[in-house]
Amino acid sequence: MARAATTAATTDALPALPGSGAAPIDRVDPKRLVAFLAMCFGMFMAFLDIQVVSASLSEIQAGLAASSDEVTWVQTAYLMAEVVAIPLSGFLSRALGTRIMFATAAAGFTVASLMCGLSSSMNEMIVWRALQGFIGGGMVPTVFASAYAIFPPSRQPVITPLIGLVATLAPTIGPTVGGYLTDALSWHWLFFINIVPGILVTLAAIALIDFDRPNLKLFERFDWVGLTFMALFLGTLEYVLEDGPRYDWFEDSTIALAAVVSASSAVVFFARVLTAKEPIVDLRAFTDRNFALGSMFSFVLGIGLYGLTYLYPVFLGQIRGFNALLVGQTLFVSGATMFLCAPIVGRLMTKIDPRLMLAAGFAIVALSNWEATYITKDWDFVELFVPQVLRGCGLMFAIVPITSISLGTLKPDMLKNGSGLFNLTRNLGGAVGLAGLNTVLDKRIDLHLARLHDSITWARRPAVEALANLAARIPRSDAQAMALKQLFLFVRQQGIVMAFADVFLLMCLLFLVFAPLVWLMRRPAPLAAGAGGH
Repeated sequence: MARAATTAATTDALPALPGSGAAPIDRVDPKRLVAFLAMCFGMFMAFLDIQVVSASLSEIQAGLAASSDEVTWVQTAYLMAEVVAIPLSGFLSRALGTRIMFATAAAGFTVASLMCGLSSSMNEMIVWRALQGFIGGGMVPTVFASAYAIFPPSRQPVITPLIGLVATLAPTIGPTVGGYLTDALSWHWLFFINIVPGILVTLAAIALIDFDRPNLKLFERFDWVGLTFMALFLGTLEYVLEDGPRYDWFEDSTIALAAVVSASSAVVFFARVLTAKEPIVDLRAFTDRNFALGSMFSFVLGIGLYGLTYLYPVFLGQIRGFNALLVGQTLFVSGATMFLCAPIVGRLMTKIDPRLMLAAGFAIVALSNWEATYITKDWDFVELFVPQVLRGCGLMFAIVPITSISLGTLKPDMLKNGSGLFNLTRNLGGAVGLAGLNTVLDKRIDLHLARLHDSITWARRPAVEALANLAARIPRSDAQAMALKQLFLFVRQQGIVMAFADVFLLMCLLFLVFAPLVWLMRRPAPLAAGAGGH
């Protein structure tokens, strides 16, 4: 009965195609399928563009003659703008319609990518990256909402893994793609690579998307006050989370000011959302228990997805001395695992309770991090293989069912806003996770170095013997001083490795704690029932 109601609601949301007649409920129009695949590719570009750039910041810094502090704004500007666009996309999709909304976003993203590649100064790059992030951010939730609006429930086991694959694969293979492009061509091609696909996606969106109709009357009641305070709230929050660890949080006056602006803007924004007749963001979706709890799990998944994609390259760069290309090749294991797991996950979605799959996914990610707690300075591709396979498998087993559980129970009129909010929680989880992991890593490095330095004294025989052995290998007059320097570099390296082990343990506990909480959610309607009769 529940499945029938869901199916009916989904069918009612679909406008009939001219001349289509009374098509079977399970039939998916090929035109819409091609349009949806084009949208998925646009979403893939938006996701990929974050990570390909992060792997080559040093090359961009050299090319634009920027300082190390300035070059971080290549990422910060994008993320600040994107986090504002994601919740706004729900309103724009309803007002403009999916066709105009997505085609405009794809075209704008393509133009902004071209201008980023042509930038000759850091100021130009920051402006175009912000525009690229704002426009690209609108594509992501539109894809999620369209999947549940145009496909019947019996097709969700195929569509949901596809979205999950795009959402998880792009951040994972980003360093690989970025490393290859920068190494083979130049950093400009990190942006130029979007141009041809962007044009094709734009043309496909204009020609094929017919999922809904625009409602331009919504602009007559557009909440400019809500938009202003939402932008201040989310933009400054993203800035605080991005730059806070780098500048010791509230010890820096700019970070402290941004935090105050974010907190005060949040108060005004939520007051406005709860009282305005036509709020810029509709929070009614959170009254659905599955959506509210699913957003919480999405937040934690964001920590795991973006946090672990950050930790591994930092370890390989700092400890192993890998360049962007070698880091990308090493991390490709997770991406390949996700790709291989996608059809398996799609099949299982029709067979077992998706809550069980979500719990299993969280448990596998926890196991992946537990394996990584044994990390040493000598870990390389071989040693990282198993943790990466487990991470890729766990993330795919988690992100597919959580998308289905969270968005699959929403009413059709809540899907567009709900999709924006759902994606926002994942991005905020990533931002909070990166800030938290950076802070914990720095604190644990300081702690381990303090403890190790206390044990490296002239009173400890093993330390004196190690110093003597190092000095004996250095055929120079200042061998003692050189040996002392090498010893302290070795100690620092060990302290960093121990800090990484602590962070992996923290991530393990986080996912382990959340795994059993999946049973607080209701089981969604089975997806396989409709498929069985066709």
